[in-house]
Amino acid sequence: MKIYAPWEKTFEKVATPLEHFIHAQTTTGIVLIFMTIVALILANSPLHDVYEQIFHLTISLNVGSWKLSHTIHHWINDGLMAIFFFLIGLEIKRNILVGELSNIKVAILPILAALGGMIVPALIYIAINHGLPSQNGWGIPMATDIAFAISALVLLGNRVSPSLVTFLIALAIVDDLGAVVVIALFYTEQIHLLPLLLAGASFLVMVAFNRFGIHAILPYLLVGMFLWFFMLESGVHATIAGVIAAMAIPSKPKQTPDDFSNHMRNSLDEYDNYPVATDYSLHEKQKAVLINMSERIESIQSPSARLEQALHLPVSLIVIPLFALANAGISIDFTHIDEAIVEPIALGIIVGLVLGKVLGIAGVAFIATKLGIAKLPEGSTMNQVFGVALLGGIGFTMSIFVAELAFYGNASAIFQAKIGILAASLFAGILGFIWLRFIAKSPTEDGVSA
Repeated sequence: MKIYAPWEKTFEKVATPLEHFIHAQTTTGIVLIFMTIVALILANSPLHDVYEQIFHLTISLNVGSWKLSHTIHHWINDGLMAIFFFLIGLEIKRNILVGELSNIKVAILPILAALGGMIVPALIYIAINHGLPSQNGWGIPMATDIAFAISALVLLGNRVSPSLVTFLIALAIVDDLGAVVVIALFYTEQIHLLPLLLAGASFLVMVAFNRFGIHAILPYLLVGMFLWFFMLESGVHATIAGVIAAMAIPSKPKQTPDDFSNHMRNSLDEYDNYPVATDYSLHEKQKAVLINMSERIESIQSPSARLEQALHLPVSLIVIPLFALANAGISIDFTHIDEAIVEPIALGIIVGLVLGKVLGIAGVAFIATKLGIAKLPEGSTMNQVFGVALLGGIGFTMSIFVAELAFYGNASAIFQAKIGILAASLFAGILGFIWLRFIAKSPTEDGVSA
């Protein structure tokens, strides 16, 4: 009988890329909640000044007369978050090639719903902030935090069908892609042509590596660092380099599954041909066979798959928590919080994320299914899609990121935006969970065959 460590059995269930993805996002959601609470406590405690000073410390890189100097807050948002965006790029690419977005008949509903869930909140925000300087923040309520949203669905267990979870993942991936496009096109103030051209050249070098069949990760990593630096200098937000770099990483393994299977069988036969020593130690030739087998096992996975798997844990436990710690710490004056919430920025974000996401996601899904353009996820109802649309109003990570870009240097506007994001995300998360847990019914509960 195998004896499991406390969490080993749970981890052994994570077998497919989708299950691994869900597990990673759930972990991220739990850590995000914890670090957000820590940031809020620090920002509203006697340690507030220390908390602020730490993230405003400057870290510089010097090579001769050349110098790159930024605050810790800036390094997190422009440096570490590039790794987060690189992971997003890998996930987008995988979903388009072999995942939830690879079959257009299956993908059409989440694609249309995601577009609705981006456009309607943006329009609501613009309507509330029309003619004001704050109108530039229209991209803030467009985002959905995939980690929080999936965590809420996972907590519901068998109350929701697996296809509904897949629908939310596909929707959030399209939403992330939309956010990347918005950041690249609309939140870039000034473009410097030479660094941008050098960034493009760096990307072409990575594409050439791909075309020449280079599967080692180190060359891509080295050129990717230059791509990030040139993008930083170009004026386009540096994190976009992460998504661009991900597109150049090879998505095909070195060998086919059949070749891998045949080679492993032959290797096992060769391994078994050597006599077993009395002390059960391995023959030198057996060690060589095992080394060769381990290399083959690695080569059957594409570089993009290996990177995606390797990055989930550090992004979940280091990058995103540090981002939350650096950005979610809002010093709240509770005697005036009611005034901050009704300011156009906060109000636009709250109404956009909560109402706008529901109208955009559920509304478009309803119209698309009625017109016969798309079908609801198998084993789900429109009532449940409405609940998922509510969870789509959890903006958090990407919304805070866009707020920092939209109102850069305007502390008052950023404060109002973060108040709106936190309030909307909390309200949407609780309401969505309650709706799916106690109100929405599955087809079997309604007496309809799933």
